[in-house]
Amino acid sequence: MHRIYNFSAGPAVLPVPVLEEASQAILEIGGSGMSILEVSHRGKQYDPIHAAAMENALKVLNLSPEEYAVILLGGGASTQFTLLPMNFLAAGETADYVDAGEWGAKALKEAKAYGTVNVAGSSSGTKYDRLPTPLNFSPRGAARYAHITTNNTIEGTQYLELPDANGAPLTSDMSSDIFAVNHDFSRFALLYAGAQKNAGAAGVTLIVVRRDFLATAKKDLPPMFSYALQADKESLYNTPPVFSVYVFNLVMQWIQAQGGVAAMEARNREKAALIYDALDAAPEFWSPAVAVKANRSLMNITFRLRDESLTDAFLSEAKVNQMDGLKGHRNVGGFRASVYNAFPGEGCAALAQLLTDFARRKG
Repeated sequence: MHRIYNFSAGPAVLPVPVLEEASQAILEIGGSGMSILEVSHRGKQYDPIHAAAMENALKVLNLSPEEYAVILLGGGASTQFTLLPMNFLAAGETADYVDAGEWGAKALKEAKAYGTVNVAGSSSGTKYDRLPTPLNFSPRGAARYAHITTNNTIEGTQYLELPDANGAPLTSDMSSDIFAVNHDFSRFALLYAGAQKNAGAAGVTLIVVRRDFLATAKKDLPPMFSYALQADKESLYNTPPVFSVYVFNLVMQWIQAQGGVAAMEARNREKAALIYDALDAAPEFWSPAVAVKANRSLMNITFRLRDESLTDAFLSEAKVNQMDGLKGHRNVGGFRASVYNAFPGEGCAALAQLLTDFARRKG
């Protein structure tokens, strides 16, 4: 099997053992004579997979099933921009939002349709080249919830330490760093993440919600939009994204076998340091996009060339060296190396070497 270094921001690289097992399941699952793509979502082949996916998600996050519920939905993280305020925010109520990147800005915009939004901080004025500071959350007890984006995939900033939301229930879009940084996940009232960056294949979205917070959700919503109903039905109100849930569970098992989230973070710090060190060693040639080093993402390393006329040459050399997905997001340009949990350390070392060699030869 030929594998390149896939720096794509998502859908992104998956662990090879997961790909191997999933490829077999596409042909046949558990001696059933059927593909995982063919089995009933209420059948004996799928039932234990679905239950294990929810159980293993909480195990990896070190959360109790008595305190937290897991919901597995379609629709992607962007759908949660609407479902979160739809479930928890009403006219006359306030939610705090931190605007630290394009996805946070979109979440904030959606919330305004349901209640009042207090922008606790924004770095839009510097084109999101840092995390906003200071943060001005609502007075204690005044906000229905607070929302952050823990990792800004496009801009390359990340909360490695969670902010204090002044007592408001903390919610978060964790699509691009779920299971990658060893937070105290019990600090979240609700978190959500599309699977396709760090947790599996595109098609399923993970929502983890504290049960006492879930109990305060609105009761008069259409069933498909109700977190409470979806949790009560164990994400089986309608047909779930069966294959994506299956792959998600394989990734949960893989993370546990690697030593859990703490081990993932340690590896991610080492991998990212290889690339950042190479960029910082040639400041006259490379320009990291994040202005504050402490805000740099371990997941999405964004940078530019001082001489942008060399962009195509660098991408061509990367391709020759079996590297793909390094072109920056269309809205910001430059380069982006996405090095999620499953991305191999040797790929980071290879990119670091290319950055060093290219600067020496072209500088």
